[in-house]
Parts: sequence; C-alpha cells; structure tokens
Amino acid sequence: MKKTAATILVFAVLCAPAVAREAGFVTPEQSHPLEILATPPAPNSETSKAELAELHRIEAARTAEDVARAKADDENQTIFLFKTIFGDKFTKENLPAVEALGARLKADEAANTGAAKEAFHRIRPYNVDKTLHPVCKTKSKDDSYPSGHTTVGYLMGLALIDLAPERRDEILARADDYAHNRLVCGVHFPSDVAAARLIAYAVHAITELDPDYRKAVTAARAELRSALGLARAD
Repeated sequence: MKKTAATILVFAVLCAPAVAREAGFVTPEQSHPLEILATPPAPNSETSKAELAELHRIEAARTAEDVARAKADDENQTIFLFKTIFGDKFTKENLPAVEALGARLKADEAANTGAAKEAFHRIRPYNVDKTLHPVCKTKSKDDSYPSGHTTVGYLMGLALIDLAPERRDEILARADDYAHNRLVCGVHFPSDVAAARLIAYAVHAITELDPDYRKAVTAARAELRSALGLARAD
C-alpha cells in the first residue's frame, strides 16, 4: 500500500509541470478553482429543479434566430467571437498578435475549468432531464460545471477591454450574451455559467500581474488600434 501511494505521489509531481505548460498564462495552482467555487447543486436538489425549470422557460421562448445565434457561438471559442463589436477588420488575418493572445487565453480556460470540471463531475442538464431539447452539441461526459465557453467569453472579453477600454460596455454585453447562449443551447445550468464568470475574473486578475501577459497585451493593443483606426492608447 505504501509503495502504491508513493508511486502515485511521484507520478503527480512529475505530471505537474506538464499541466502548468498547458496553460497560457495562469495555472489552476495559481487560480485555485476548487477553493473559490462552491460545490454545484445536486441533481435532485430544489436548486437544480429550479434551474431546470428556467431552462425549460428559455427553451419555450427561444426563436429560430436565437437558436441560430446560439449554435454559431457554440462553434466559436476564439477571440473573434467579438467581431460583432469590432467589425469586419477584426479577423485573424489582420490581427495575428490578437489571435495569439486569444489562443493563450483559450489554453487558460482549458487548464482552469478543466480542473474544476473533473473535480465536480456535474451531470449536464439534458442528461438529468430528458425532456429538455438542446440545440447545440451534447456529450455524455459529466463536466457541466463550470461552463468552458462562458469562461472563454469573459476571459477574452476582459483582455479586449485591456486593448480597447473605451469599448468596455459593448464588450461586456457581448460576453454576457455569449454566456446566455449556453442556456439557449440547453447545455448548461445557470449556475454553471455563474461559476464560469467567477473563474474568468479570478484568472484575469492573476494575468494582469504577469509580465508575459502585459507584453502580449502591449503588442496586441498596438496591432488592434492601428488596424481599426482607433486613437493610440498610452
């Protein structure tokens, strides 16, 4: 038994650097998602029942246009989901430094929400309630909490505010809409979305202290503002 425990410990230590390398700027060891997130409601709890009722309400009210937008957002986890804010010039072809920044933020999402998803092991709403009709991709894996897409949206939105603070309100509104579309899709509980927003803000607060992040932001800011004809920011 002691030998087995020692083997597991050595394996965990050896694997830790690999996990850190997978993150873009911030590792779970820095953001502590398991410490800052509450345990999600149990499947048969009154809270989960209320959340399922809300998903049914959203499902009944969603229009064809709502579904189309939610499906489009389901397929896009890049920083260019904010093209609706910045216009047609906001593309990876025009903005390689912005694209590179977004890729690293996506890696941060995967590292930080991945740790929480594995630990909390929450069942997806449509696997709890078979009368729901999700319109986006589904999965059998129990990894609903927190929402990865939502974390991506807020992480990238907060970074874009660092690049273009004068567009702050529009950026945050788009991030909110992107998060809400996970509910329109029918693939997350509302509390999955709320937890993801918390993780994103926590991770972003840490990235702000990272010299590597500040360097990436400086390059992306200059590129974005030049490409879009925005006034130079000091």
